[in-house]
Amino acid sequence: MSRENIATVIKIIESLPDAQQERVIEHLREYILDLEDELQWDKAFQKSQSKLVAAAKLAKQQISQGQGTPMDYDRL
Repeated sequence: MSRENIATVIKIIESLPDAQQERVIEHLREYILDLEDELQWDKAFQKSQSKLVAAAKLAKQQISQGQGTPMDYDRL
């Protein structure tokens, strides 16, 4: 984001009454925390994706060879 855009957002927020400024700031904080959380999940998923693909291929191979067993969802 450019400095001009940030300055525009600040001016918009500053034009609001104090109570509304606080509400906007709190919403922005929550939104930014959510974005950061999503980025962390994306990074974690990218790191594990190759392992997930390998596990799926192994499971498919075991099933095709008759070695697969149904999952017991009650034990999870």
